Amino acid sequence: MAKFWSTLAVSAITLIPTISGTPLPGVNISPLTSNLDDIPPIGLGTWLSDRDKVADAVEYALKSGYRHIDAAWIYKNEDKTGQGLKRALKSTSHSFSRKDIWITSKLWNAHHRPEEATKAIQETLRNLGVEYLDLYLIHWPVAFVPEKGDELDKTVTMLDTWRTMENLVRANLTRYIGISNFAKHEVEDILEHCVICPYAHEFETHPYLQQQDFVDWNQEKGLKVIAYSPFGDTNPTYRNDVDEDNGDKKKKTLLNDPYWVELAKKKNSTVAQAVLSWGLQRKTVVIPKSTSKSHLDENLEVADGIVEFTDGEMKAIGEKDKKKRMNNPGKAWGVELFSDLDDPTRLDDDGILGDGDL
Repeated sequence: MAKFWSTLAVSAITLIPTISGTPLPGVNISPLTSNLDDIPPIGLGTWLSDRDKVADAVEYALKSGYRHIDAAWIYKNEDKTGQGLKRALKSTSHSFSRKDIWITSKLWNAHHRPEEATKAIQETLRNLGVEYLDLYLIHWPVAFVPEKGDELDKTVTMLDTWRTMENLVRANLTRYIGISNFAKHEVEDILEHCVICPYAHEFETHPYLQQQDFVDWNQEKGLKVIAYSPFGDTNPTYRNDVDEDNGDKKKKTLLNDPYWVELAKKKNSTVAQAVLSWGLQRKTVVIPKSTSKSHLDENLEVADGIVEFTDGEMKAIGEKDKKKRMNNPGKAWGVELFSDLDDPTRLDDDGILGDGDL
């Protein structure tokens, strides 16, 4: 099986000089070192992972060959994720170090102010038991007033937040920074003004919401695309109206979609392996979540290229795009998210609601 691959006070951060020049997206200006030149293409997602199971899952995944963990403060399990990481690193039966593992976390909406961002990443580092992150993302292009629930913070712009993120790199708290769930025009704004530019953009993309043009555009701009919810509507929190002709009360999901069942059979793989292989073939990073050992093994097997699609098959899959977004908390927050993308927030109807934790 393929083997993929301190903290400072706020006052100290504000004294760090501005770096001259504008590096291209993905250029690492941090002095922090790693044995990984790039983000591993398969990672372990931890959103909605049971707190009682996630430590074991992380430990098993790392011992099995995973080298990429995707976490977030709002998932409320980073301490357990850290326990699994610690146990794996202390294992005498496996020889890998912190520098062999890619760890991503995310800045929550209520932490966009500079002092809050610093405290948030410090808490994340303590919970994970590491001295730095490989990648820190702005979780959503939305700022909340600290300690005020989801009250929107009108005093902070996304460019303000990006300047704060740049200072976290300068403070050696993270190697790279990036974005998540941004619309195209919001990405453009960051790219136009960044000094330390985003390494990656994590957003929802799967066979039911392919966003191929947006994936291509991000990659052309030099951003790695991290595909969350790679299995689409299998997440139990997501709605069940993807197939509007489905009158069956039993939930129909991507993993039992007849088209994908037949395609997987043709490829001598499971449906999950076929879907993940499609994601890898379009050069996105996939981060399936699981706490099952058998599923963790099954998902990682695609790293060996066990499934490959022809150009004709890729085109046929593209024609199955439903353009249906599963995770969109915009209406609940009173924010028009994904305004220039497929299936945006519609504040004037009963559109999609999501937990907004991804």
